[in-house]
Amino acid sequence: MRVSGNDGGTTAWSAPLALAGGYLEGPWQAEAIGLPVLSRAEIPLGQPGQLRHEFTVGPGLAKATLFATAHGVYQAEINGSEVDDQVLKPGWTAYADRLNHETTDVTALLKQGANAIGVWLAGGWYTEKYGFHGFATPFYGEQPAVKVELHLEYADGTRQTVASGPEWRGTTAGPLVSSGIYAGESFDARRIEAGWSLPDFDDSRWLPASVDSGAADSRAPGSKPWAEATPAVAPPVRRIEELPVREILTTPSGATVLDFGQNLVGRLRIRVSGDAGRRITLRHAEVLEDGELSLRPLRLAAATDSYTLAGGGEDSGEEEWEPRFTFHGFRYAQVDNWPGELDPAAITAVVVHNDMRRTGWFECSDPMLNRLHENALWGMRGNFLALPTDCPQRDERLGWTGDIQVFSPTASYLYDSLGFLSSWLQDLALEQSHRNGVVPIVVPAVLGMLESPVAAWGDAATVVPWVLFERFGDLGLLGRQYRSMCDWADALLRVRDSSGLWQGQMQLGDWLDPAAPPDKPGAARTHGDIVASAYLFRSLDLTAKPRPCWAPTTTTANTQPSPKTYAARSSPNTSRPPAAWFRMRKRPTRWLSCSGSARIPSNARHLVTGSRNWPGWAATGSPPGSSVRRSSRTP
Repeated sequence: MRVSGNDGGTTAWSAPLALAGGYLEGPWQAEAIGLPVLSRAEIPLGQPGQLRHEFTVGPGLAKATLFATAHGVYQAEINGSEVDDQVLKPGWTAYADRLNHETTDVTALLKQGANAIGVWLAGGWYTEKYGFHGFATPFYGEQPAVKVELHLEYADGTRQTVASGPEWRGTTAGPLVSSGIYAGESFDARRIEAGWSLPDFDDSRWLPASVDSGAADSRAPGSKPWAEATPAVAPPVRRIEELPVREILTTPSGATVLDFGQNLVGRLRIRVSGDAGRRITLRHAEVLEDGELSLRPLRLAAATDSYTLAGGGEDSGEEEWEPRFTFHGFRYAQVDNWPGELDPAAITAVVVHNDMRRTGWFECSDPMLNRLHENALWGMRGNFLALPTDCPQRDERLGWTGDIQVFSPTASYLYDSLGFLSSWLQDLALEQSHRNGVVPIVVPAVLGMLESPVAAWGDAATVVPWVLFERFGDLGLLGRQYRSMCDWADALLRVRDSSGLWQGQMQLGDWLDPAAPPDKPGAARTHGDIVASAYLFRSLDLTAKPRPCWAPTTTTANTQPSPKTYAARSSPNTSRPPAAWFRMRKRPTRWLSCSGSARIPSNARHLVTGSRNWPGWAATGSPPGSSVRRSSRTP
C-alpha cells in the first residue's frame, strides 16, 4: 500500500503483505471426527491419537488452503511435514459458543498425484478436569474431535475439497500414549509408525474414524454440539525462545535437577541415545524446597512428561523429542532414568506463548528495578498462552477476570495485546450472555462458584475494553463490547442498595493483600464493600462515556442502551468535567493519546481511608459530585 496526500504527493510502496481470510464458503463440508472407539469403556478420558487420509491432486494446482478446528488440540501434517509452526491449536475458547479455526496456505506441501494428510489429536483444555481440592471434574467433553477441510484451486478454475469424514482412519495405538494440560505427556517412541502421514502408508491396522455429530446418539463418546468456527484473531501460540541448562544440581536425595536460571513457561526438548524401552521422566517445578524439587505448589498437577526410547542399537543415532500438547511453568526440572551421564547440551527449555509483538521497554540505573521489570515481563509471557491466566504451573491456569482487569494497562504497554485480549473479550461477552449480564470470575467459565456479581472481577467487562481503546484507539472493539459493558452496568444497578452503594454481599475484595494471613488471602485490610462501591462507580463511569467514543456506528436505539442512562445513574451532574489526557509510548517514535475524564464523589476520602460511614450517599441515594481533574503520563 501507499498513501496519497492532498497535495498530490505519494509515499513509496510499502513491503508486500499477504492476508489470508477465514472460512467464507458457508457451512463446513467437513464432519467432526474423533479417534476410533467401539465403547466409552475402551479408552480413558481425553485419549490422544492420530488420524489420516489419502487423496489425489490433479495437474495445474494453483492454491491449496487448509482450514481446521477442534474440540481439543491438534497438529496437522501433509506428506510428512507439519503445515505450520504453531502449537496448541486452536487454543481455548468458550467451546459451547465459539471456536477458533486456523487458515493455512499449504500449496507448497502438495504434489500432483497421491498425497496424504495426518492429524495428531489430543484433549487439551477440552477434556481437562476443572475444580479445586480433589473435586475436579470434566467440564466440556470426554474425547477430542477435529474438523479438517482442504480447498484446492486449479489454474483452469476448477475446485476440489478434501474434508474429514468417516472414510478417514485413526489409531490410539500410536506413540502418543497420554496427554493432559495439567498431567503432562507420555510418548513411547517404540510405537512410532514411520511414514504415517505419507501416501501409500499401510493403515490396514487402523480403524475408521468416529463421527462426532454433536448428537446424543453419536458414535463419538461424550459428543457435544459444535459452535460456529470463526477465524482466530489472537496471534498464534508458538515456540518463542530457547534457554540452555544453567546448572546441573544433585539434590540431598541424590536426584538430578536442571536449573535453567529463569522461571518460564513451555516444555523441554531432549536429545538422547539408549536402549529400547528405557523410560525417561521429566518433572517440572518453579522452586526448590529443602534442596528438592518442590511439587507442593502444583497441588494435583503432575506436570510430568515421559519419553520411552525406541532404541535400536549403537547405529540408531540420537532420538529427539518435545511434547506436543502440554506446557509447564518451571525453572527447575528433575530428570530420572537418563541413560549414562547427562550432558547439559542434550536438554533445552522451549519457551511457549502467544506470539505478540513487543512494544514497551523499561531500563534504569538500578539493577534490582530492572530485574523486577524482567520478572513482570516473564510473568506476562507465561500467562498469555491461549488466554490471560492467573498461573501457568498448578492445576488451575484459568482466565481469572480480576487478574487481567488489573494487569491490562501493563500488558498493553509491554506488548501489542489487542488481538489477544480482543479474542478473550469475545468469550467474556458470550459467557456473560448466559448469566443475565453477570460476568463470571473466570473466562471461559469452568467453575461453578460465585455466580453473583463480584467487584473488580466482573469489571473486566468495562475496564479492559477501555484500556485497549486508550492504548490502540480501536473504536471497533468498543462497538463490539458495548453490549457486554451495558449488561454488566445493568447487573451492577440491580445489586445497589437503597443508599446507592454496593455493599453487604460476598466479595473477593483486595485479594492477596500482602498484609493478609497466608491461609486467608481474602482477609484484606480494605473492606470488600469499599472495593465494590469504588468499582461500581468506575464501571458506570466508563459505560457513560460519550457516544462518539462508545457506540458502534450500526447501533440503533432498540439494540443499545444510551450512555446517558449510566451518566445519570453514576453522577447527579451529567456535565463532563475537564478532559484529562493519557499518553502511552507504544514504540520509541510513536505515541497514542485519548481523552478521558471521571467524576469523583466529594466523599471519596472515606473510600480511601476505609471508613464504613459514607455521609451523603446514604442520605441522598447518590454521591454528591465534584469535578476533579486527573491526569497521568506514562513515559
